[in-house]
Amino acid sequence: MIYKRSSALFKEAQQYIPGGVNSPVRAFKAVGGDPVFIEHAKGAYLYDVDGNKLVDYIASWGPLILGHAYQPVLDALISKAEKGTSFGMPTQIETEIASLAVSMVPGIDKIRFVNSGTEACMSAVRLARGYTGKDKIIKFAGCYHGHSDSFLIEAGSGAVTFGVPNSPGVTAGTARDTLLAPYNDLNRVRELILENRGEIACIILEPVAGNMGCIPPADGFLEGLRDLCNENDILLVFDEVMTGFRLAAGGAQELYGVKADIVTFGKVIGGGLPVGAFAARNEIMDFLAPLGPVYQAGTLSGNPLAMAAGLAMLKALDRSPEIYQSLAEKTAYLHNGLDLALNESGLPYVINRVGSMISVHFTKEEVIDFESSAKGNNETFKKFFHGMLNRGIYLPPSAFESWFLNDALTYKDLDMTINACHDLVKTL
Repeated sequence: MIYKRSSALFKEAQQYIPGGVNSPVRAFKAVGGDPVFIEHAKGAYLYDVDGNKLVDYIASWGPLILGHAYQPVLDALISKAEKGTSFGMPTQIETEIASLAVSMVPGIDKIRFVNSGTEACMSAVRLARGYTGKDKIIKFAGCYHGHSDSFLIEAGSGAVTFGVPNSPGVTAGTARDTLLAPYNDLNRVRELILENRGEIACIILEPVAGNMGCIPPADGFLEGLRDLCNENDILLVFDEVMTGFRLAAGGAQELYGVKADIVTFGKVIGGGLPVGAFAARNEIMDFLAPLGPVYQAGTLSGNPLAMAAGLAMLKALDRSPEIYQSLAEKTAYLHNGLDLALNESGLPYVINRVGSMISVHFTKEEVIDFESSAKGNNETFKKFFHGMLNRGIYLPPSAFESWFLNDALTYKDLDMTINACHDLVKTL
């Protein structure tokens, strides 16, 4: 495929935008080459500035669960925009989407809308600290909760209790309040609780990890965390920015039957617009200003355009719960097809899948946490990514990102993807 216009636009963007992009993964640093610039999209397809048509497996990193330019969302946006784009004052639609979200998700009574998943997770941790009166949090290596300082911490060796800053600008003091454990390692969490008894406000995690590829929770892991939190007066925070309203109407809580104390949302809840939210039962949420002492605010929180898009998306999902079965079946079909194709290559690989999330790891070991994910052969992934791109398939440009299917994908699209993989493995 030809990407001359994309390359020219990227060169120009680098003059005015750091690295030429407004979010680092877009720069193709992990796979090499220049990023693809998109002109428009519809359904399951992306159309770039060079006229290439690509089958899309990122769905704007998850929110476009029903495909690009979904007509009910567009209609809602147009109708709402004609009445004004922002007021900084209450509107009825905020209550409408809040009521619907609370009815769909188990274990929550109130929800507050913000502008991003980062804001949602940052606010959830502040709320947990304010509610419990404790400072420390436990997070898991490889789980990404946005770019707030508390979350930009990486794990050292398994024996190291405290994290170290993973980005300049994150202070050592912040790092000291963030405790790290390997994902799916319940024993390490238990040790951290014992070592920091009475000091831990919350445990935050992606119930299904999506930022080290798709990694499901091990049997008993989420249930074990729930028990540990109950026993030690710790709040359990599920970051469902990716999984909320995607894996089920009630997200991972519904799928796995484990209730969190605080849940964060993003992606799907915005219908493609920048929205985040966090939610909990009444006694926790009532700690927020203006009712309680924990301050959180945002001029554009509850923006009418974002609320309109999100409400249209949630209404569609609430009316048609069979969408989740459809997506799961399509993802299983893709999984089986990729498995057959990759098996021909003789290369070691692992495919992980939960619902409509899936990822391919070029390693011979089971991928259960960040350490095992990092053992994947990135050079092979680079060839795989560009080989699929040249065959009209757009995958996440990083081995550490989950793929997201949308329900606009047809079985013809899935077959095209599988056939592209069959063709590609002959050259790997």
